[in-house]
Order: sequence, then structure tokens, then C-alpha cells
Amino acid sequence: MVDFSISSDIQAIIDPIRAFVRDELVPLEADGLTTPFRQLIPTLKEKRAKVKELGFFAPYLEKEHGGLGLSLLEFAHVSEALAYSPFGHYVFNCQAPDIGNMEVLLQYGTQAQQAEFLGPLMRGDTRSCFSMTEPENPGSNPVLMDTQAVLDGDEWVINGHKWFTSSADGSAFAIVMAVTEPDSDNPYARASQILVPTSTPGFHLVRNIPIMGEAGEDYLSHAEVRYENCRVPKDNLIGERGQGFVIAQQRLGPGRIHHCMRWIGICERAFDLMCERAATRVIAPGRMLASKQTIQNWVAESRAEINAARLMVLESAWRIDKEGSYAARDSISVIKFYVAGILHRVLDRAIQTFGARGITEETPLSFWYRHERGARIYDGPDEVHKASVAKRILKRYGGEA
Repeated sequence: MVDFSISSDIQAIIDPIRAFVRDELVPLEADGLTTPFRQLIPTLKEKRAKVKELGFFAPYLEKEHGGLGLSLLEFAHVSEALAYSPFGHYVFNCQAPDIGNMEVLLQYGTQAQQAEFLGPLMRGDTRSCFSMTEPENPGSNPVLMDTQAVLDGDEWVINGHKWFTSSADGSAFAIVMAVTEPDSDNPYARASQILVPTSTPGFHLVRNIPIMGEAGEDYLSHAEVRYENCRVPKDNLIGERGQGFVIAQQRLGPGRIHHCMRWIGICERAFDLMCERAATRVIAPGRMLASKQTIQNWVAESRAEINAARLMVLESAWRIDKEGSYAARDSISVIKFYVAGILHRVLDRAIQTFGARGITEETPLSFWYRHERGARIYDGPDEVHKASVAKRILKRYGGEA
């Protein structure tokens, strides 16, 4: 039986987390969303220290690593609560791409790799990035990859051009996807994942790529990176040679749950803002914006869509917990494009409800609109996910697409 109810133990975690986000992080937004990120780091470190005192830091980790040992379904609820503020996931050390890199190193990293790279990441002492997408090749077909890593004695020599290596600015290391087995007959067995400290000669951060006109810095950035004869030890290989895509798939299933529940948390905040605005905005003597049927439709449609999306994501998380990512691949694809679309619609409705104020920095709506438009592109564009899941479904009916 599928049961999405929240146990009293998990509710006892979620309630104080929600309170912390509302009381400690939401007040930072008025100035924080227009302040360069590095200027915010001292304040965010203070908030992280408070989270550690409460015992909620990196809650998805096992208890032996300092976390709460939550299942994916349980963490899904926490992720939604954190997303109520743009600073939530970062302050609780649950931010992408670090959370995915931690999962990879926990599952595939050697003891030496875990000591050097994973430990500081789990403690929040460092950050990391994941370097896969290339400007010369379609991100929707990642097997088309030009970056090469060649073994020269006891070192990998990496050459290639990457971009949208998110949060590379200020990261201690990158996990780079590079072709190590170019002659393999299996295109999904040609690439490997390799750890590259960003201080390594040959690792060049070319620029932070402007997103909707905003380049950002430090954690809030997406970098273009060049690897030019970048040498790292042979032992920096994660897992086995040619296992890069297998490892990537292992992080994608849980990663989609993290993203989708974060999007739902954003939707809930946007929904609250939209309803508060409609209920208090006077449009004529004695008449509020909420009296307009269009607004009422937006409120009803948004409530229904958010509720439906949440149930779909929780079902996917439950299936991954019970059966694994492969068995849940259809639902993982469905929630990616479905929730991304709802996120876009709810944010758009909220901005429209605020009118001109909605496109200013007086609410977090414009911040999210800029930074979350990519939800329908990254991790595979919506159209690819729709095509993939449709082909699998039609195949069960004897159809070939």
C-alpha cells in the first residue's frame, strides 16, 4: 500500500525547519537577493551554525555521517520546506550539485577520495561542481562528448570544453565527465567520472555565464570551464573506467526528486504571495483584486496543480525507495516535465498578480523566474522526457516510435 502520510517523527523535523526558514531566512531576502553572494556568506555561515546546533544540517545523510538518516520520501518533504526561501537548501547543506556529488562519493568513492573530498563537503567546509555539459554538443544527448581523459603513467590528462558547470566559482573540486574509452562499442560505456581539484593547473574557469543578464558569483553562478592538459592522479577516477553514465543515472533519480520537491516549495511560496497580494490589493473603493474571476481561476488552478504535482513526486520517491530508480524511470521522467511546467505557470501567475511590482526585486518572484526558467531545460529538456516516456509506454502496446 502506498502511504504518503507524514509520521509524527518526520513532522517533528519539518515543523522546526519550516519555522527556521520563515524566521531566519525569509527576512534576509529583502537585501540578500540583490547583494553579491560573497557578501552574504558570513551571514549564511552564521545561519548554518544555528542549523548545526539544531541538528538539522545535511539531513539526508545517514546518522553515522552527521545527518538524520531520512529516506528519499522523507527528505522530499524536507526539501519542499527548505525551498520556501532561496537560501534554504544552501543553509542546510542540501544544495545542488553538492548533494548529488556527496551521494556519488558515498556510493562509489574510495576511502581516500571520501577523506579528501567527501568529508569537507559533508561538513559544509567546501563546495563542489559537476562538469558535464559542453557548448559544442547537445545536452539532450550526453553521449556526444568531446572532452577526453587519457591515462599517462599515473595521471589522467584531461582536455575539453564545458559549460553550465554550476557553482564552479569558489568550488574546491569538480567531478568531470570525460571520454576515457573512445573505442567502446557501447556509447554509454565510453565516459568516466574523475575528481579534479579546481586549483589544478589546466583547470580554467573562463567566466560565469550570464543567466537572463545576471552572471552571479560563487554558489549562485554557472561557469564555462576549459580543461587544458589538466593532470590529476590516476586514483581520482570514481568507480570503474567507462562507468560514468551508470554513476550519472544513479544520481539522476534521487536528484529529480530533490529538484521537483524544491520546485513545489517555490510554488507554495509563490502561491502564498499571490493570494496575499490578491486579498489586500485595492483596485477600486471597496473592491479587492481577489474579486476578479481571473484571479480566482488562477488561485484554484494553482492549488490543484501544486497538490497534484506533490502527490506525483511523492509517489516517485516512494517507488525509488521501494524498487530503485530503474523501475521508477517513467514516473521520474513524468515529474520532471510536469512539475517544471507547473513551476513556470505558478510563478507567472504570481508575477502577473503583483503587476509591475512582480518584476522588481521587492519579492523573490523575479529571482525565481530568472533562475528557474532553466527547469524546463536542464537535466534534459521537457520535450526529451516526454518523448522518452511516450516511447516506453507505446512499446508496451506493441507500438514503435
